[in-house]
Amino acid sequence: MKRTALLLTAGVLALAGCSSSSEDKAGGKKPADPTEAVLKVARSYQEAKNRQDWRDWCAMSSPRLRGGTVAACVTENTPSSPSATPEEPSPTFSPPTYADGSTPKPRTRPSSSGPERADTGPVTASDVVTVPAAEDHPAGYGVLITYTVKWPGKEATTTRRALRLVDDGGAWLVDQHEDVQEGDMGHGSPVRTALSGG
Repeated sequence: MKRTALLLTAGVLALAGCSSSSEDKAGGKKPADPTEAVLKVARSYQEAKNRQDWRDWCAMSSPRLRGGTVAACVTENTPSSPSATPEEPSPTFSPPTYADGSTPKPRTRPSSSGPERADTGPVTASDVVTVPAAEDHPAGYGVLITYTVKWPGKEATTTRRALRLVDDGGAWLVDQHEDVQEGDMGHGSPVRTALSGG
């Protein structure tokens, strides 16, 4: 009787030890699926940029992207007065050309007469994909960010961006951001295409 009880106890303990799915053969924990964490950081990053919260935005940017410390990034991005739009392209920006020869419609720009700002709609994050290393960017995860931009008296437009997130010492940080054009949405993965430079 004692022997049967011991065998049953040993069997239950063996089953309990084998039933844990969170540990690998070496006894360490398996990495958790990063999808939810990546989506949360990507959404928070774009929300911080849209409301011009440079401290949060810089803190969620990789050192490579922000080009220095968080404090220096905040100083560099904080204007004396808020800019009129959350997305200002550089003066040297050249729009991409689609296969049919067309180019995307230009985005509405603020008037020079006033400080009005565009309203931005809720930010959604979706389409998480793995992205390989490209140029000086390490491999990571790509996310599609979508939100609307509405200027007073104008129709709302949809903005789509691809973000590359990389693991930086256990924290997910944005290492790259690229615009996703409407013409790219129906071809393969627009996130991978935007983040690979073609």
